[in-house]
Amino acid sequence: MKVEIDSNSGFCFGVVTAIEKAEAELARGERLQCLGDIVHNASEVERLRLRGLGTITHEDLADLRGSTVLLRAHGEPPSTYRLLEQNRNRVIDATCPVVLRLQQRIKQAYDSALAEKERGERAQMPLILIYGKKGHAEVNGLVGQTDGTAIVVQDEAALDSLDLDRDILLYSQTTKSIDGFRRIVEAIMARKSRGTFEYFDTICRQVATRSEKIKGFAASHDTILFVSGAKSSNGKVLLEECRKVNPRTFAVTDTSDIQAEWLAGAENIGICGATSTPAWLMEEVAEKARRIAEAGINGESNV
Repeated sequence: MKVEIDSNSGFCFGVVTAIEKAEAELARGERLQCLGDIVHNASEVERLRLRGLGTITHEDLADLRGSTVLLRAHGEPPSTYRLLEQNRNRVIDATCPVVLRLQQRIKQAYDSALAEKERGERAQMPLILIYGKKGHAEVNGLVGQTDGTAIVVQDEAALDSLDLDRDILLYSQTTKSIDGFRRIVEAIMARKSRGTFEYFDTICRQVATRSEKIKGFAASHDTILFVSGAKSSNGKVLLEECRKVNPRTFAVTDTSDIQAEWLAGAENIGICGATSTPAWLMEEVAEKARRIAEAGINGESNV
């Protein structure tokens, strides 16, 4: 039996950069707090916790003073930066460059429209829509660029309650699917009878192209073990992509989730994961799968 790890799976460059910044700070013996889980993977969060990385929430910020705070790859709204600066905290900004450019783009469009309205050149502000998951850290940061006025659209049904007959600017959370974004664009066009409509495909291609690549990987193996944290939105999307082409796809958070019967009869097993899945965890899962397979061949009952 062959066990193969998908070379295209694992951390995207934004997550890699955030973790490298955290590890560099910790290596100097500095105390470091991350605002939210540094990545949506409990195993990686625990690994870094053991090295000294603390995790705080937005509710902790009001009382936080004189600390060093890491802002993870998802990004933050302007209000977070203001509060941290006001309380004299040192910020290590690990916002993904793709997310940062999108934040700047949305803020520039919003500020420009606001200035036009104040000069009397525009009667009404455009409706700024963000195609993404409500409450997601990245989306919160994007909405924050518009003083909280942007509206998050999770699916086509969300459009039913909106007045679309006005000027509209549509952006996307960087980790959403291209097909999903196109469906939202088509749905707005079908509902709209007046006003301008500008849409911007702001999806990260490093993440977006993984969908097709992972489907090819999943289709070429008898059984797939998909490794991802329970909180990972990207993980949920990629898991379903694998299941579309290979019904023998099983989700695991770590080695303890693997069941021997999943591997029975498989000649080749594929290990893949989300953009928030560390390579070392996929390697551990692969090694456990090999041991289970060998034990089955040798008739052993325990692994």
